[in-house]
Amino acid sequence: MHLTTKQIVAAALKLPPRKRAALAGRLIRSLENEKQELSPEEWEKAWGEEADRRIRQLREGKVQEIPGEEVMRELWWAAWDSNPRPPA
Repeated sequence: MHLTTKQIVAAALKLPPRKRAALAGRLIRSLENEKQELSPEEWEKAWGEEADRRIRQLREGKVQEIPGEEVMRELWWAAWDSNPRPPA
């Protein structure tokens, strides 16, 4: 069965926060291993587009802001789930 990106995202968004954070971490790490390198200008453009998209979603009420403390707590727990060592 072939899933579309939209279906994968919908399924991922149904995961509990810790599992979503762990998945996000794995996806980000997979990008770090990619051979394709972007130029600084391409990175700047890509992040600018991403920032614009996120701001638009906030303004349209499609997403809600998450306090930084909550994000860091979820990231810590996601890291704990994959490697149970307390932070140094």
